[in-house]
Amino acid sequence: MKFFIDTANLKEIREAAGWGILDGVTTNPTLVAREKAPFADLIREICRAVPGPVSVECVAADAGPLVEEARRLAGLAPNVVVKIPLTREGLKATRTLSQEGIGVNTTLIFSTAQALLAAKAGSRFVSPFIGRLDDISQEGMDLVREILAVYENYTFQTEVIVASIRHPRHVIEAALLGAPVATVPFSVLDKLFHHPLTDIGIENFLKDWGRAVK
Repeated sequence: MKFFIDTANLKEIREAAGWGILDGVTTNPTLVAREKAPFADLIREICRAVPGPVSVECVAADAGPLVEEARRLAGLAPNVVVKIPLTREGLKATRTLSQEGIGVNTTLIFSTAQALLAAKAGSRFVSPFIGRLDDISQEGMDLVREILAVYENYTFQTEVIVASIRHPRHVIEAALLGAPVATVPFSVLDKLFHHPLTDIGIENFLKDWGRAVK
C-alpha cells in the first residue's frame, strides 16, 4: 500500500516524509486555503518535499476551462496530478488530459458507476470518499471493495486512493482489501505508530536497563 498524506501543511508533509513511508500528497482548495500562502509557491514547495504524486484540485466547471487550468497546474512541477470532480464536463476534460499525458485524480467518488466512468476516461487515480459515506450510514469500505473488483475484471490501470479517512481502522480495512493507496490526515498517520503495550514495553525495558550492570 502507498501512503499519501492529505494536507497542504509543509511542516506535516516534511515530518511524514522523514519517517520514510510517504509516497505522495493530496490537497484540495480547503486545505490550501488554511495555509495562507501564495498558491503556486506552496504547491512547488510541496512537490519538492515529496517526489511522488501531488494532487492539486481544479476549480473550473466546464471542460474547456478545466483543461486549461489543469495544464497550468501540471506546469508547476513534474509530479503534479490534477484533481477533477466526477461530472460530465470533468470526464470530457479527463479524456483530453489523459491523452496529453497529464495525470488525473478523479475526486468526489461516491459510487462504483462513477469510478467505472473515470477509469474509462483514462483517469490515473480515483478517490472514493469513505468517511463521508460512513457519515450518512453507508458502508464506505463496501464501495472500495466493489471498485477494486470491477477494476480487476477489466484490468484497468486506474489506482484507487481511499480518501476521507477518519481513523486508523480505515487504513487497516483499506489494506485488507488490497487498496493501492490510502490518503491519510497527519493526525491519523501519527496514530498508526501507537499501541499502549508498545509504550508499556519500552518503559519497562528502560527501567530494567537502568538496573543492569554496565
